Amino acid sequence: MPTPPEQAVRHWFVTGAAGGLGRHIIEHALRHGDRVTATARRPDALDDLHAAYGDRLTVEILDLTRPAEVDAVVDRTLRTGPVDIVVNNAGYAVVGAAEEMTVEQVRDQIEVLLLAPMLITRAFLKPMREQGGGRIIQISSMGGQIGIPTHSAYHAGKWGLEGFTESVSGEVADFGVHLTLVELGGTRTGFASALRYTTETAPYRDNAVGRIRRRLETTDADALPGDPAKVAAAIYDTTQNPNPPLRLALGSDTYDAVHSALTERLAALESQKDLAASVAFAH
Repeated sequence: MPTPPEQAVRHWFVTGAAGGLGRHIIEHALRHGDRVTATARRPDALDDLHAAYGDRLTVEILDLTRPAEVDAVVDRTLRTGPVDIVVNNAGYAVVGAAEEMTVEQVRDQIEVLLLAPMLITRAFLKPMREQGGGRIIQISSMGGQIGIPTHSAYHAGKWGLEGFTESVSGEVADFGVHLTLVELGGTRTGFASALRYTTETAPYRDNAVGRIRRRLETTDADALPGDPAKVAAAIYDTTQNPNPPLRLALGSDTYDAVHSALTERLAALESQKDLAASVAFAH
């Protein structure tokens, strides 16, 4: 397919691109004439896009829980030329009580949701700084701003990613490198159907954990409100904004949930104003 002449070709690096939102993002970028390096555990899932767009799409096999693989893939990608936009998209959620989670489940959540995006972000900061700019898009969720029972490890990863990204954004803004957290709500990406569950235990069967588990187990993924194609288009538009937001809330459910959480958090903070001041040394 011909490259549109009206803009310079940009190079994207997108993780978790075999399906869901990742695939929508790379399709949108390719349709607009950009070049994409996409990582996936199932590279054959992108054979149709490779056939359609040829060498504008490079597919790399990548297991985000293996840091050595991350380093090797990033190094190979950078040897092909500058990367303008990085999208840390890969992720999933373990559902269940914190007490029910195995060490392996907790570790894998943190490695995929937090450690891998941190390593990938760090790997691209120096080349982006030296080339005079770049964009790093972190796919977070409203789960990076709120907390519900059953998602403790997921929230740990997403809240950690939010803090990491906010800190780094201040470190590299002077170099033209911009970071944006995309906070998604319920979106029809296959995320809901790919939830992984802990082994349920009796103490949590009939409390909030059990009730939420049952609701998630019966959720119709096709009833979720978010359109991944529209999300991908909004992300693409953000990469063309010279002053992109640090946080981008996509989904009315995200807006409502985060607005409520921040309002409650501010009210709780304000109620502690006098107590906060009371622990200072007396003058």
